[in-house]
Amino acid sequence: QVQLVESGGGLVQAGGSLRLSCAASGGTFSGYATGWFRQTPGKEREFVGALSWSGASTMYADSVKGRFTISRDTARNTVYLQMNSLKPEDTAAYYCARRGVLRSVYSRSSDDYKYWGQGTQVTVSS
Repeated sequence: QVQLVESGGGLVQAGGSLRLSCAASGGTFSGYATGWFRQTPGKEREFVGALSWSGASTMYADSVKGRFTISRDTARNTVYLQMNSLKPEDTAAYYCARRGVLRSVYSRSSDDYKYWGQGTQVTVSS
């Protein structure tokens, strides 16, 4: 069974940076599309960005484009979300997710991802 564990969240001032990590066990990221989502209380889970199964392509929500970057280290079986120029509105619990089918396309829909981490909280103070 694939398990994903996020880490790296915390409290940061506006304009600061954080790097979130998502480590996989019981499976690999290689060959699988991976997504990052975020959620605040009372709201639906929101797409942040995704990495294609090959690792060659990324896509991002307009709200984070140019500030956030997704990357993958296959040797460490870890996916990262580098977050720069953070804003208070970026405050949320952040989740990584992996698709269940090998070489399936990356997606903005949370319904397309099978495996999820437990989330890590990011709080940006103004």
